Amino acid sequence: MRFPLPMTTRIAGYVARKRLARTEKFPMVLMLEPLHACNLTCTGCGRIREYESTIKQKLSVEQCLEAVDECGAPVVSICGGEPMIYPGLGELVAKILERKKVVILCTNGMFIRKRLHEFRPSRTFFFNVHLDGMRRNHDIAVEREGVFDAAIDGIRAAKAGGFLVCTNTTVYKETDMAEIDELFAYLTTLDVDGFIISPAYSYAAVQSKEIFMTREDIQAKFRAAAAMFRKYRFHSSPIYQEFLQGKRPMQCTAWASPTRNIKGWKGPCYLITDTHHDSFSDLLNKTPWENYGYGKDPRCEHCMVHVGYETSAAVGVNGRLGDTLKMIKWQLT
Repeated sequence: MRFPLPMTTRIAGYVARKRLARTEKFPMVLMLEPLHACNLTCTGCGRIREYESTIKQKLSVEQCLEAVDECGAPVVSICGGEPMIYPGLGELVAKILERKKVVILCTNGMFIRKRLHEFRPSRTFFFNVHLDGMRRNHDIAVEREGVFDAAIDGIRAAKAGGFLVCTNTTVYKETDMAEIDELFAYLTTLDVDGFIISPAYSYAAVQSKEIFMTREDIQAKFRAAAAMFRKYRFHSSPIYQEFLQGKRPMQCTAWASPTRNIKGWKGPCYLITDTHHDSFSDLLNKTPWENYGYGKDPRCEHCMVHVGYETSAAVGVNGRLGDTLKMIKWQLT
């Protein structure tokens, strides 16, 4: 199976219950940001720039758990910043797992070996290591030499310790997809459990706008790399892959991937900040969702990011006949 059975059954059961209850909008993945501080200054990262004024602040473990309980999403993606420099991370992960959630810990990988003893392997816990290319180009993207090798060392340590590991790759305008193919081939030899891929997020706070692509650029790049998706164990669904290649329209479901950070519930989405809400309920019910999305807000015009669109497949938005069978077949391969 593509995902461990406990992970699959928990998520599928949650979606089924929401559909039976005829719930129109419900969260799938909580993007939990305990801090925005980071040991790197990646060229394409908006967080360290947008939240510069609060870069030294942190959510407490208790605040993080309150957000997990308030939101109720079956998956919690712990991100930032670099969460591996968050002091209470081991305790936080353990307590979220106790709540029967799937935890995806997003990291640059540099501190995995050092802090691995704080965690226990689980079929519902992934280390998600960010890699944007092979050694030379990845280190250029993160603006520091040696990061690629440190991340690979972290992956080796985690796999040796019995942990699940996936990787997350961001594709920019200058990204050579042949190199990304090479990267996935290499990571496969390390027994990495799956790959996530997405076009670069066009943060308003990032001044280097030339690194981002238009929607047409994204579709052309991903169509040219279509064969790659058949070769490796992608965690990006076939529905989302078709969307990236321009084979089908998709509606953004930003409400399904809410973000909780130091300032509150980020609205409307992971990339756009118009306000911060005091509660998840306010984010869900007071956001004019009908004003956002492709063709509605200029800031959404070229966005095809997975946190906005990957959840669309899971909740059946813009569904087509045969999608369910396609998703089942994908999960079983």
